[in-house]
Amino acid sequence: MPLAALLFDLDGTMALSDTLHLHAFQIVAARYDVSFDLAYFNQEISGQTNEVICKRLFSAQPVDDHPRIAEEKEALFRGMIGGLQPVAGLHALLDWADERDLRLAVVSNAPRANITAALDALGVTERFDAVVSGEELPRGKPDPLPYLTALAALGVAAEAAVVFEDAVPGIAAATGAAITTIGVTTNRPHAVLTEAGAAITLADFTDTSLLPFLIGRME
Repeated sequence: MPLAALLFDLDGTMALSDTLHLHAFQIVAARYDVSFDLAYFNQEISGQTNEVICKRLFSAQPVDDHPRIAEEKEALFRGMIGGLQPVAGLHALLDWADERDLRLAVVSNAPRANITAALDALGVTERFDAVVSGEELPRGKPDPLPYLTALAALGVAAEAAVVFEDAVPGIAAATGAAITTIGVTTNRPHAVLTEAGAAITLADFTDTSLLPFLIGRME
């Protein structure tokens, strides 16, 4: 089935935002006498839902307090977002997709307010046909539901889509929805992403192997 849609994770895939998330989480965690480093963030936090993150970081706090703690962090993150930078080659890839009438979607575990702010900061809000927030669904990534929801919104079969993801939970969600997935190695190495199920990996969207891979899926 010819390629008809590109689906993108947001943080670490389209946007170089993980440093901001790390900093915001560390500030909030310190308020509750919790500390962690970059390695823990990449292994246990990146790509997860806030529900899972709060259970891991703030297990000493009542579960009923977790949504409030998560919003503390998200408010801090949104305050840092003004200088957000895209992953290299993003705009050129979106132009290429538009020229070929491919459908485009964002599929993120982030709250919708974060997604909206990030897309605005990147200047790509109007580029996407669908935006899915895992926090608004019964299950977020690594469950396939967010990607299945995006496919339904686009009216595209899994076999006609390609996903871009930088985190293991996201790759698990995309491959669980039977979608070919490209790993972006902004935070996790090639070996980790391919073991999780990525068909190929890229450092960013300027990689010379990307367009031949996508064109091969259009034939």
